[in-house]
Amino acid sequence: MQKILMQRIRILLVAFLVLVHADVVGAQGAAQVPAASSTEQRKTSEPYTGDLSIFESPGRDERLQISRVMDILGISPGKAVADIGAGSGWFTVRAAKQVGGVGLVYAVDINPEAIRYIDNRVQKERLPNVKTILNRPDDPLLPANSVDAVLLLKTYHEIAQPVALLRNLRAALRPGAKVGIIDRNGNGENHGVGRDVVIREAKEAGYRLLDQYDFVKADNMDYFLVFTRAQ
Repeated sequence: MQKILMQRIRILLVAFLVLVHADVVGAQGAAQVPAASSTEQRKTSEPYTGDLSIFESPGRDERLQISRVMDILGISPGKAVADIGAGSGWFTVRAAKQVGGVGLVYAVDINPEAIRYIDNRVQKERLPNVKTILNRPDDPLLPANSVDAVLLLKTYHEIAQPVALLRNLRAALRPGAKVGIIDRNGNGENHGVGRDVVIREAKEAGYRLLDQYDFVKADNMDYFLVFTRAQ
């Protein structure tokens, strides 16, 4: 009888040890499983909604060397261009004059007031080769295979969904089209964004960097990046 009792005690002890071991292993395993990481969206600046005439400051053409920018992007008579984040249409009207009557410029902006401003401006300046587009934060809403060159002038740091927008832009690019981004180094929310961030996001969206320049404003902060669609 005592022998049977001792066997039962041993069985219970082994079972208890197995349960304890399982609990310890389970706890260790749970501790080793990383917590679900939340991808935090990088900081962006609030889109400008103030007086649009601020973009018409005297001497801006020379400071940005906009003629050189257009030459690098291949903006010439007969070409189709997209000005994304067009604002007051400052670049739109210059591109429209550069491409001429047989060319076309799409002025793209998410601000309805900017679209109305540009519509009135091109009527006054008699530029029938400009079309305005009220776009979405993640899509420029350009027609497919419609543009030879794109410029985002001091607007990339305001784009809430930059990778999605660049991906949706791809379908609008004709073979060999160039995409230019002019911005200034910053942390995203101070009206600037690091050039390395732009290059990384463009690569993620399916672009490759063609070249980069520092001649736009001699302040060691502004940069001009040129991309094309990766094959």
